[in-house]
Amino acid sequence: MTEALARCVGVSRRFGGFVAVDGVDLHLGRGEVVGLLGANGAGKTTLIRMLLGLLATSGGEVLLFGEPPSRRTRRRIGYVPQTLGLYDDLTPAENLEFSAAAFGRQPGEGGRQVMASALPESLRPYRRTVVGSLPLGVQRSVAFAQALAHQPDLLILDEPTSGVDPLARARLWETVAIAAAAGTGVLVTTHYMDEAGECDRLMVMADGRAVAEGTARQIIGGARVTVVETGSWAPAFAALESAGLPSALVGRTLRVPGAGPAQVRRALGPIEASVTEAPATLEERFFELTLTSGAAKAPA
Repeated sequence: MTEALARCVGVSRRFGGFVAVDGVDLHLGRGEVVGLLGANGAGKTTLIRMLLGLLATSGGEVLLFGEPPSRRTRRRIGYVPQTLGLYDDLTPAENLEFSAAAFGRQPGEGGRQVMASALPESLRPYRRTVVGSLPLGVQRSVAFAQALAHQPDLLILDEPTSGVDPLARARLWETVAIAAAAGTGVLVTTHYMDEAGECDRLMVMADGRAVAEGTARQIIGGARVTVVETGSWAPAFAALESAGLPSALVGRTLRVPGAGPAQVRRALGPIEASVTEAPATLEERFFELTLTSGAAKAPA
């Protein structure tokens, strides 16, 4: 096992009677990219806030670089929250200057010229524009630059590519890959399954618990999905929905995760269709894990 930059052991967090995170274990090593997958409300952001020391744990232990979260450990972390953490009325260079001051850079150590030169080439055209006037993709690039400016050992990204176009997403993931290659550990949350393929390991969270962990291939394992081929896909889709079996139209077939062929055949009733099985995708396996977890927690 690689050196632990971040470690959670049986971590839990309760808000009154609500359990947001329930006994989660996590290990993140140097140069690793670990992805946290989960629907809204799964507990991803709460777990991140405990790692950062912004929230106390209700149970378990959080360690950063071998010690509890503190001001000292925070100096070794780069963080991009969902809200980006930028000041809209400052330029990109001014945001980097402010961040550098917060992390301890003194005026005599470089000042504004150093901060302007620290901007990636792609951001130089925007160096005199306040962040609030920039497109979202550019704002996210500025947030990345700010998080990496002090050369952190650990980079924590909470849905860093949400709402940006595919090209901007690809560029941001290039930045993640470069940081990891230099030895930075990266913890990232995402809703995009294609981005999950960029991670070395994944943890799937549902209802505050870790329900699967490993590489994408390990998480998929031998999972199967039921495939429906029919000329009457609209009635078939409606029949499956009414039976509580959500499906997705892919090409000319309906794919139904979390249900076997016999169950799907019964739900289709008299509709003529070919019902077979195929290997599940990561997205379908994720849906199945989330569905299973929700069913397990539902009251009898």
